[in-house]
Amino acid sequence: MDLLAFFTSSPSALDKDTARAFAAAWGIEYVEKGRRIATQGEPDPMEHIILDGRAASQISDPEGRAVCVGFQAGPCVVTPNVARTRNGISLVSIDVIADALVAQLDSRALTELMLASEPIRDWANRILQQELARKADREWCLAALGGAERLAWFRKGFPCHEDLFSHYLIASFLGVTPVTLSRLRGAGRDTALD
Repeated sequence: MDLLAFFTSSPSALDKDTARAFAAAWGIEYVEKGRRIATQGEPDPMEHIILDGRAASQISDPEGRAVCVGFQAGPCVVTPNVARTRNGISLVSIDVIADALVAQLDSRALTELMLASEPIRDWANRILQQELARKADREWCLAALGGAERLAWFRKGFPCHEDLFSHYLIASFLGVTPVTLSRLRGAGRDTALD
């Protein structure tokens, strides 16, 4: 998907003139599978939109164990900079897991555009609100649901992701082991056959 189409077709659609001016401010880069668009612990001043391809956001502990905290399947906005950085330093690594077309804009430039344009400000605020709601929903899932219910929650909220992302990442995102996820998936298949 191209950036102009993305800005004019989303639920938070911009009018064509605003979308055209907004799209012109973004740079677009082809990013190969295996590269990162942000690295935990390093400066990250950018906003990112995955136009095509896939990426996963992960947080690693000092021993290198990673936990998946988000999925991006294009076209989509990556978690806004303000929600994934502290003092300009990335709290997550965002790994491209399928070749991607990524639009990028310096977050300070986005702030300036938001101050100058009410439609852009409204668009960006809706994106941030949606992301915060997704994060709160996942926190609730991890705190309140058991394994089978977590998988059902995931399937409802991310209907195509089971086919797009590795089961290792999905298990990590759901706070279960890959073996547990495999068992839950198998139990679901067995139930569906009954």
